[in-house]
Amino acid sequence: MSDILQRLAAHRLVPVVVIDDASHAVALAQALVDGGLPVAEVTFRTAAAADAIRAIAARGDVLVGAGTVLTPQQVDEAVAAGASYVVSPGTSRAVVERCQEHGILALPGAVTATEVQAALELGLTTVKFFPAGTSGGAKAVAALAAPFGDVGFVPTGGIGPANLAEYLALPSVRAVGGSWMVPRDLIRAGDLDAVRDLTAEAVASLPTPELAHP
Repeated sequence: MSDILQRLAAHRLVPVVVIDDASHAVALAQALVDGGLPVAEVTFRTAAAADAIRAIAARGDVLVGAGTVLTPQQVDEAVAAGASYVVSPGTSRAVVERCQEHGILALPGAVTATEVQAALELGLTTVKFFPAGTSGGAKAVAALAAPFGDVGFVPTGGIGPANLAEYLALPSVRAVGGSWMVPRDLIRAGDLDAVRDLTAEAVASLPTPELAHP
């Protein structure tokens, strides 16, 4: 699990994907690879999620996880499809414990001190800060990091090119989740060349590690 965290931290940016048609999954994965960002969080917001994860995982060149996982049953589906990590919008003991049973990384959502403590009590070291934009943004992450010095955060929600660097400048931020480089309408339309170009632009906009953590 620590290896998966290290890989997410190395990429620093995680595309949060909604796929309506699993037949687009392989081309989407290729677009991400060609854009220089071979990682994806495929959300369980559509019926195509498990099949899309399965298709992407089968390639072997993209770190693919499952997002918007709300139940232990969805954890089972995600793991069976080949997901390397599981992301939830909130902290659910049942979901985290099922992930632990499978030996897979869980990133539950937490935006308050109480939620972070609940995650720590479940043995976790990193949480998803969601929804970041409406929960105080980078300043809120910095404030939470003060009492929870060993906790890592993956902010997601309301993040884009304009504020990406602000989050990545925080030592406690392991990576940032975003969807601006993988718009649902472009994926639905099969315009994966546009997704590739947006992904390449997003990668090019990432601050250097030295600037991110002065």
